[in-house]
Amino acid sequence: MKLISFGEIIWDIYNQNEQTLGGAPLNFAAYTALLGNSAWLASCVGNDKLGKEALEQIKELGVKSEYISISEEKETGQCRISLDKSGVPSYNILEDVSYDYISLPDKLPTNFDTIAFGTLALRKEHNQAKLKNILDNNTFSEIFTDLNIRLPFYSERTIDFCLSNATIVKISDEELPLVTKALFNEILDLEHATASITRKYSQIKLLLITCGAKGAYCYDCQNEKMNYCPSEPVVVVSTVGAGDSFGASFLSFYDKTKDIPRSLKLSAKISAFVVAHKEAIPKTVKDFTKQLLSDDMKSISSVDITK
Repeated sequence: MKLISFGEIIWDIYNQNEQTLGGAPLNFAAYTALLGNSAWLASCVGNDKLGKEALEQIKELGVKSEYISISEEKETGQCRISLDKSGVPSYNILEDVSYDYISLPDKLPTNFDTIAFGTLALRKEHNQAKLKNILDNNTFSEIFTDLNIRLPFYSERTIDFCLSNATIVKISDEELPLVTKALFNEILDLEHATASITRKYSQIKLLLITCGAKGAYCYDCQNEKMNYCPSEPVVVVSTVGAGDSFGASFLSFYDKTKDIPRSLKLSAKISAFVVAHKEAIPKTVKDFTKQLLSDDMKSISSVDITK
């Protein structure tokens, strides 16, 4: 799979002195690359210390950076993060920064299989127009959206844009009430939300709904079948990056196997490993993933997911 992930590069700042490189599209691209795919990030950093450091770390993560531009006017994105006692983060995201002005040719010189994006990078008209032009002028086998809603940086328009274009959608159970309220003017439960969303956006093939410790669901729209996977038992340190690792892992496994239950199961194991660490991309996650695939290889011996 050749993926281009469109959106924000953000430095997550903890306790005003500890900083970690992040941003959902970056994390998504990193996990896609980790699982043996080719992954590019389309974004923008400032011509500042954090921007230069971001480009160095992105290269180390195995993510290709040809489509990351450098802004002379805007600083690199930052997000101030605080964690509650359960490891659940709250976010203070800086506005009008470099990733709000992503620069790309409408017709991409590289032929990509898949594009991924969310709502945060669409908070300004510039990126909304740019992404629309890219979708209009290129052909993708799959279009993946993880809404990744961050208050107050979402709207009915950005939600509708993402869902109108996606073939695979990921929404968390925390986001679901916001989504159904914005789209249908009422809060719907999981069953009715699934039915309403897939009826309104008929091009969606798979709808993923992640529910944290309660597990994850995947509705197969073409076969009208709901798949469920329980979560892995784990002591939660931080949920930062958990959804990104789950979404990227599911997409990678599904792209290779088209096996929804197995893709859910392996993705749940990877995201459980992530939430047991403070970092969105733990330093030992590569070794964990290799061992996970090795342990599972007997049951998927007909498919080499690492290539």
